[in-house]
Amino acid sequence: MRVFRLLKILRVMWRYGLDQIAVDSLTLPFGTSVLRMGRDLSSPRGVRLRQALEDLGPIFVKFGQVLSTRRDLLPEDVAEELAHLQDRVPPFDSELAIRQIEVSLGQHPSQLFASFERTPVASASIAQVHLAVLHDGREVAVKVLRPNMRRAIDRDLALLHTAAGLVERLWSDGKRLRLREVVDEFEKHLHDELDLMREAANASQLRRNFHNSSLLRVPEMYWDHCSESVIVMERMHGIPISRIDALRAAGIDLKKLSREGVEIFFTQVFRHGFFHADMHPGNIYVGTREHNGGVDFNRYIALDFGIVGTLTDFDKNYLAQNFLAFFRRDYKRVATLHIESGWVPKGTREDELESAIRACCEPIFDRPLSQISFGQVLLRLFQTSRRFNVEIQPQLVLLQKTLLNIEGLGRQLDPELDLWQTGKPFLERWMQEQVGWQGFQERLRNEAAHLSQVLPHLPRLLHQGLLRQADGSHDEELRKLNQVLIQTNRTIALGLGILGGAVIALLLIIVLMRLHLV
Repeated sequence: MRVFRLLKILRVMWRYGLDQIAVDSLTLPFGTSVLRMGRDLSSPRGVRLRQALEDLGPIFVKFGQVLSTRRDLLPEDVAEELAHLQDRVPPFDSELAIRQIEVSLGQHPSQLFASFERTPVASASIAQVHLAVLHDGREVAVKVLRPNMRRAIDRDLALLHTAAGLVERLWSDGKRLRLREVVDEFEKHLHDELDLMREAANASQLRRNFHNSSLLRVPEMYWDHCSESVIVMERMHGIPISRIDALRAAGIDLKKLSREGVEIFFTQVFRHGFFHADMHPGNIYVGTREHNGGVDFNRYIALDFGIVGTLTDFDKNYLAQNFLAFFRRDYKRVATLHIESGWVPKGTREDELESAIRACCEPIFDRPLSQISFGQVLLRLFQTSRRFNVEIQPQLVLLQKTLLNIEGLGRQLDPELDLWQTGKPFLERWMQEQVGWQGFQERLRNEAAHLSQVLPHLPRLLHQGLLRQADGSHDEELRKLNQVLIQTNRTIALGLGILGGAVIALLLIIVLMRLHLV
């Protein structure tokens, strides 16, 4: 099956002349005359590339969506055409959508809704959306999964797994890039995206995180009309963020919008540790009207929550420190963090890594997006990572993808945006919250349940330990004591110093000395 799929990919590439596009980009003299033979390649190259990605299926469409946001890396005509992949993928038959709704929700759309529009309002790689009105008058959007999606995705994922394994074996940088782990991560999130109930739950979480926020609005999910293949949500009114002229005509402040987009990104990543990981322009609207007594004007509206990312406290802390060190141009600190985290080998010389990072980043500071060639920056960073054997972190791949989306959006809204100056104050506030009194209180609240279970047992276990040591036996009670000490070590470090921990710590030291453990 993989061989047949590979042959189809090659056939589609040949049919749409993608090989000819590649040769033209290399300016080889024989490219146009030889490769055009026997094919009609009169359509513009951007159109042919978009059509090829649509023919190849959802994984390739998603790849095109990411590319469409990077107008600094693509010719304008290609970027404009790939933008159609964000929400204008050819729809599937409406009869199939109606049948899917009936099977999933147990009733025909004519029974479920007061009105239902058979023609989809948007169509993407995984699903398409129909507008409807509930019997109580609420306007809704009905999202329906494309038929046979899992089979098509699994087929292409099998090819990606094979390709990743070959690259790791045949390319010297393959193991360092950890491509198989990256594909595993991609597969997990793609399969999650095929479960629309999971998407509805993601939207509910994000809506709760931004409750009463003036920055971002998330549609409400109507759970009585949701299943794995169909979900019904509040209809949102706004202008797609890619329609810059329409935003200007509506009086939207684009500079303010671009700054708030950066703040939304940092809020999701560092404050919540839960972020929308598919923020291409087709999934972002800007509100232009009132709703339920509130106002959406100049506020972001998020759609499509099939892919979200999460970060551990460890990841958030190291990322925040890295970002802040970058913003302060403290390249020595960046190098130290990379070595401490294990992202580079322990024996790496800190001064050499610091110098290499400085050479990559210094040319782009204090410059707006319009004056930065991220293509050159990425190339230099890749060369640096290869030199120092920097390992790719699979759990951060979604974050890297989202950061590319955000940077692409910012470039469209305000080419003069200074990412560094916009993001630095937020991160400084966040770091102060983490190491200050507020952060201490929050961590203490999180550990309260553990403390309430462990602390009452400490005096008894200490007493039993002393008695056992007196008669020379080291049995299960001592092992339990040691286990409790290990479990409470982190908690003691957080709070017991203020709550009388000094006395307890001294008692523990005396006991351990008597047990010959220190």
